[in-house]
Amino acid sequence: MTLRAGPVIVHTMNEKTPDSAQSDSAATIVALLSAVGDSDLHTQRSLADRLDVALGLANALLRRCVAKGLIKIQNAPARRYAYYLTPKGFAEKSRLVAEYLETSLNFFRRARSQYEELFSALANRGITRVAIAGSGELAEIALLSASAVGVTISAVIAPGRNEGLFHGRPVVGDLASATAQGAMAVVIADNSAPQAVYDRLAREISAENLLTPPLLHIVPAVAAGKEKAA
Repeated sequence: MTLRAGPVIVHTMNEKTPDSAQSDSAATIVALLSAVGDSDLHTQRSLADRLDVALGLANALLRRCVAKGLIKIQNAPARRYAYYLTPKGFAEKSRLVAEYLETSLNFFRRARSQYEELFSALANRGITRVAIAGSGELAEIALLSASAVGVTISAVIAPGRNEGLFHGRPVVGDLASATAQGAMAVVIADNSAPQAVYDRLAREISAENLLTPPLLHIVPAVAAGKEKAA
């Protein structure tokens, strides 16, 4: 997308307090600065949709960028405001893009290496059909890692997911269904609530057949039991 210092028209609306759990991550700020740098006009709601955040959070991020001098605000007709990227805003966007890409690449490399180690360990035990628990970006990395070491992902455990397939693998709702697909072990690849996913599956499968990469910082079932006993 070609960036231009075009306006984004945002209707004045009553703000809601944004969820404190949602932060202005590099990706979100980059998306916001990109939208403001585009010449297309946006309403506040269309900006929120483009960023995939709550309406109140989109407005709060806009105000924060204005306060930091990244975006310039001007009055527009009909009680609306026009937002423009400042030179500082263009520079900040470039910096954040580079930072975000470097961070993402480092994470990808680390995740792929750790998953390849897990799948290799399973393959060395003769386990070549495995299920992964999760259906997001981390699960995609796990799929690539499994393929690299000759392990087949026979099922993707993702309760509540509407799609029947995830990159060609059947999506199932529980361990029993994954086992029916031939899975002999499960690898956790959920970065939204990894500990909860692990704890649920740990009640149904042995610890040696339930693996998780270090990057998820999951407390193993045995260790968790010892902590409770203490």
